[in-house]
Formats: sequence, structure tokens, C-alpha cells
Amino acid sequence: MTEPNETGALHVVSTPIGNMGDFSFRAVEVLKSVSLVLAEDTRHTRHLLDHYGIETPLAAYHEHNEARATPGLVARLVNGESLALVSDAGTPLLSDPGARLVRAAVAAGVRVIPVPGASALLAALVASGLDLERFTFFGFLTRTGRARRETLDEIANSRHTVVVYESANRLTATLAELEKLGNGARPAVVAREMTKLFEEVQRGTVDELRAYYEGHPPRGEIVLMLGGRTAERIDDELVRERLRDLRKGGMSARDAAALVSRELGVPRNLAYRLAQASDTGEEIG
Repeated sequence: MTEPNETGALHVVSTPIGNMGDFSFRAVEVLKSVSLVLAEDTRHTRHLLDHYGIETPLAAYHEHNEARATPGLVARLVNGESLALVSDAGTPLLSDPGARLVRAAVAAGVRVIPVPGASALLAALVASGLDLERFTFFGFLTRTGRARRETLDEIANSRHTVVVYESANRLTATLAELEKLGNGARPAVVAREMTKLFEEVQRGTVDELRAYYEGHPPRGEIVLMLGGRTAERIDDELVRERLRDLRKGGMSARDAAALVSRELGVPRNLAYRLAQASDTGEEIG
């Protein structure tokens, strides 16, 4: 077990996501006390520091330089300096760079100290009215390809609340894809521009929100949330019949299972077992 360093520390500091009043006294004091503030965009963060009279030097730390910069930063931490990591807005590491530095600091025995604050994820969830006993955060979806399809399948079949960050220009397309996967009647919430002047929370079903935003193109930062999918009794014989047709058409058991999972909302692993059973004539109860 790695023993924490006695002196240097990496402070992971949350910053406002819109409303400047959400910056904590503790965060201001920490940013004033450290040797260096690491920021995604130094120009953006400089406005924040100037607003609070913070004169600490800034350095860029982002996805394009983190591999190169991390060893030197960890060396400074090990030698006793304290640094602060911030993102452009909200809590670092949530769909933002910084995980590499945190892991390296932990591995080197450096204390990692969170300074909590604003988070679009949590702000949207607590305003959603959805069940928060259990939820899964997917961050930003991959735009195209197999990874996107698999993630949408997982979201479509989730029995608990899911949260996605989405861009304004792709929101209606994502809602339409979820609708095609049999989620049209599923409860959904779109939280837009949280804590900002034009904050908006729209609630409805997936198909209702898709129709609404087709007529009212959204702007700004968006958090999309879906309530858990209600458990439905799937007719096993309907699933088997569809699988048999696909297999007779030459589709592999794996591909047939994936397609039936999307079409009928049956768990993919069950669809795969049924597809394999259809090849042997075996019955699955």
C-alpha cells in the first residue's frame, strides 16, 4: 500500500458551471494557496481567477499535453509543492481531462484532495424528478459506429436512471434513436444551461421530448436523463420466431441476438442464449 506524501498535495477543485455565486470560499482559498493552477483553457480560467482576485500562476493541462506534462507535475508534487486541477466548468474528471494526473499522483503517494462544488450532472439529477437510488453516467456518447450502437443498446435496456451529456445539435437525433429502440414511452428529462440565465428543465417521454425539440431547437449545454425502463413481459415465442427467421437468412447468432435485443427490448445475453438454442433445438425456460 502506498503511503501518502506528507507535504505536497493535488487539489481537485470544482468551478462554477454558470452562476459565479456557486464558487465556494474554500475553493478560492485553495487556489490562492497553491503553487500552480492547472486548467483546460488558461484564458477561460484566467477570467475566473481575476474575478476573485487570485494571482496564482496558470498552466495548461488538457488531453493534448497531459501525457507529456504529467511526470513533471508529479515530480513537483513529490517534492512538496501543492497544485490545483480545475476544468473549464464544474467538477474535473467528469467528461474532462485529469484522470491521468490523479492516477499518477495516487501511485506516487501524493495526497489527492477534492474541493467539491458545482456539477452539471448532479444539478440536473436533483431537478429531474427521476429515481436517484441508482443511476449510470455515460458522459458524452460516441458520435458514430459500433461503440455508439452498443452504448445506446445498454441505455435502452437499463432498468435504472441513466444520464448522458449531449450537444444541442445532436439531441433530437439521439432521442429519435432511443425511440427506435423501443423507448418512446420512457420518462425522460432534458436539463439545459444549468445555473445559467436561460436554465430550462423539460420533462416528458422520449417521443414527447423528441417532438418538442424538433420544433424548438435547443442551445447550450445539455444533460439528458432517462428513467429506468419498466420491466415488460416479453413473449419468448415471439423472440424465438424472430431469431429463427434471422438465422435462416444467414445472420450469425451474435448479430441476430443484437438485432432482436434492439427491436424487442430483450436482454442481449438472453437473446444470444435463445439464438444458440434455436440452432440445436434446445428449449430454454
